[in-house]
Amino acid sequence: MSDTIGRLTLVGTPIGNLSDFSPRAIEALETCDFIAAEDTRVTLKLLNHFGITKPLVSYHEHNKRESGERLCARLLSGECGVLVSDAGMPAISDPGEDLVNLCHQKGIPVGVVPGPTAVATALALAGLPTGRFTFEGFLSVNKRSRRTHLDSLRCETRTMVFYEAPHKLKYTLADLLAALGDRPIALVREITKIHEEVIRTTLSGAVKKYDREDPRGEFVLIVGGATPAETAPATPEEAADVARAYLREGMSPSEAAKAAAADTGLKKGDIYRLLLNDKED
Repeated sequence: MSDTIGRLTLVGTPIGNLSDFSPRAIEALETCDFIAAEDTRVTLKLLNHFGITKPLVSYHEHNKRESGERLCARLLSGECGVLVSDAGMPAISDPGEDLVNLCHQKGIPVGVVPGPTAVATALALAGLPTGRFTFEGFLSVNKRSRRTHLDSLRCETRTMVFYEAPHKLKYTLADLLAALGDRPIALVREITKIHEEVIRTTLSGAVKKYDREDPRGEFVLIVGGATPAETAPATPEEAADVARAYLREGMSPSEAAKAAAADTGLKKGDIYRLLLNDKED
């Protein structure tokens, strides 16, 4: 091992327009020993555009454990590496988070060349309150995890930010409406690209819009937080509705009542009794 430890540098890459790539970012790629990329094919196009030739190493969700150890070994030997994602800031809703954590555990210095990020850009465009917000990333495709996540946001008063792919947008909008009720939403699509667009509407309006047309492009969803009326404690019947949704997902009445109690703050026994009344009716 070298007496001098190397360094990992996080480099933000354009989220659409290549002109957004900074001079510092170009310098970081030109002077490093290797580049760890989410998809080497995507990063190669970026390198070719700027005339940069550097070794590319694959680092993504499915190989992050093995690849992360190999990358850290190279950094500990004195090499300097750059981590990029396909678009935006690495380590934000991205497996790079694990590599950064691993570097800190091993005492490897981590630096950053900030660049475009869809979260902040979409927030600025949306026109909804930005003083306090919460980034929720992509919702799980697992129905139970997804419902638990959304139920936890029912009383969230901060503006919420979600990422979504076009082929899942219709389902996500419907789930947001069912879980949160009708809220203001800004759908920001194709940021920095030719067809950049901000659609300001409500969750019910967005559901109707995309019932009639197919979504195109990558979306950032900016959803308004709960109003004081919406943050009021759930009624027993509302808690029972939550439990009934869990029942439809295959939980037993006892499990559903327990999960609904955790979501709403009401007593499990009270919710369970309402579920039993359903059977008697």
